[in-house]
Amino acid sequence: MAERQRVLITVKTYPLPSEKYLELVCTAGMLEDGSFIRLYPVDYRYQPYWRWYSKYQWIEVEVEKHDKDPRKESYRPRVETIQVLGKPLDTANCWAARKAIVLKQLPASMETLRELQERDGTSLGLVKPREVTDLIIEPDSEEWKLKWKADIEQLRLFGPDRKPLEKVPFKFRYCFTCED
Repeated sequence: MAERQRVLITVKTYPLPSEKYLELVCTAGMLEDGSFIRLYPVDYRYQPYWRWYSKYQWIEVEVEKHDKDPRKESYRPRVETIQVLGKPLDTANCWAARKAIVLKQLPASMETLRELQERDGTSLGLVKPREVTDLIIEPDSEEWKLKWKADIEQLRLFGPDRKPLEKVPFKFRYCFTCED
C-alpha cells in the first residue's frame, strides 16, 4: 500500500543505462523525522520538467516498500505522483537551513555507521568529516560496460526514444577524517 512521503532530496546519482527503465537515477533523501529513504527506480530525465527536483529540495511522492530490494531504506516511488515543493534550501548562514535537517541524526564516524549496518542493516547514512584530506580523480573507461552499451543502442518500438547518455570517464573519491 502506497503512502505519501515528504522527502528532502540529498543524493541524486548520474544516470545509468537500464534495459527495463531506459536509465536510472538513484535518489535518496531524508524524511522530516531525519530518517533516510532511497527512491528506486527513478527515470529522472524521462519525467516532465515540472517533476525535476534538485538536491536539497523538498518533494512529496507516493512510495511503497520496495519488494525486490531488502535494504530497509529502499522504497519504490510512484514517479507520476512526484510534486516538487518550493525551491532548494539555500546556503545562507553556512548552510543553516540544510544543516537543521541533515545533521539531526549524525553518527560520529564511519565506524559507527558500519556498526549500524551490521546491527540493523542500515545502508544509508551521513558522516560529517572533521577534515577532507584529499579529492582523488582517477581516469575510468570512456565506454559503458558492454551490457549497458547494448541497452543504450537498443531501438525501442514503444515508449520514448532513448536520450543520449555520455559516460563520465572519471572516478571520484574523497579522503577524510571523522570526528573520532
